[in-house]
Amino acid sequence: MYSMTICENLLIILLVSTSQRLRSPMYFFLGHLALSDIILVTSIVPKMLDVIIRGGSTISYLGCLAQFYLYGGTVSAECFLLTAMSYDRYLAICKPLHYISVMSVKLRYSLIISSWLLGFMLVLISLLLVCGLQFCGSNVINYFFCDYAPLLELSCSDTTVIDIEMILLCFPIILLPFLCITVSYVYIFMAIFGISSTSGRQKTFSTCSSHLVVVSIYYGSMFVIYMVPYRGHSMTVNKFISLLYIVLTPLLNPVIYSLKNKEIKSTMIYISDGLSGKKTLS
Repeated sequence: MYSMTICENLLIILLVSTSQRLRSPMYFFLGHLALSDIILVTSIVPKMLDVIIRGGSTISYLGCLAQFYLYGGTVSAECFLLTAMSYDRYLAICKPLHYISVMSVKLRYSLIISSWLLGFMLVLISLLLVCGLQFCGSNVINYFFCDYAPLLELSCSDTTVIDIEMILLCFPIILLPFLCITVSYVYIFMAIFGISSTSGRQKTFSTCSSHLVVVSIYYGSMFVIYMVPYRGHSMTVNKFISLLYIVLTPLLNPVIYSLKNKEIKSTMIYISDGLSGKKTLS
């Protein structure tokens, strides 16, 4: 699954960066989503596989902090990337005549740079607070990577401040992007329902259905893990839910987007025909 995830997302990045057919803003954002998925699974899965194969493994203190920061920054950046993608779909469906002028190259890069910077800067606050914790008891992490809740379970310090900080950070990282996505889709659905023909509604909805599926899986998992108090539910349940958006979502994202996207499928066929020496008729 890890190898398939890397190959699928690398293929998406390759197609988006080399094909003239995939130059629209939607594919620009999709390429960065694929990049974030690669970083996310690479920061977690190789070490997780080592834990599974050996029946347990070790990680250094600095290595644990690095994994915590890389994971947290990527997950946060992906929240903002999904928000930027929902705004792109809103403009394409609700403001089609102004789409090209509003979603300019400058705005695209501003949204992408802001997503990555905000994601890693906000998680830096959590990293600094975790670095200030004292670990004087057991050093066995009951988890498959260095996440927030398992690290707090090991600490013998007072975690009241960091608990409050985590709740506060959930607003800009999870709740605010989710609210923006929800508002975007309210307007999108209103525009779709305003289309008179059934075929027109179906065609328009198909342009955003893939993104909606990804958002539902991703945010559903995030809400359970980080919005519910970590002492309020089983760590075993957390492990399975974490696997959903760390392993399964990056694996399914390219499949969800490519299966329902004619441009990506036609580009893949065009490139494969070119590599095999076949000529295609336009």
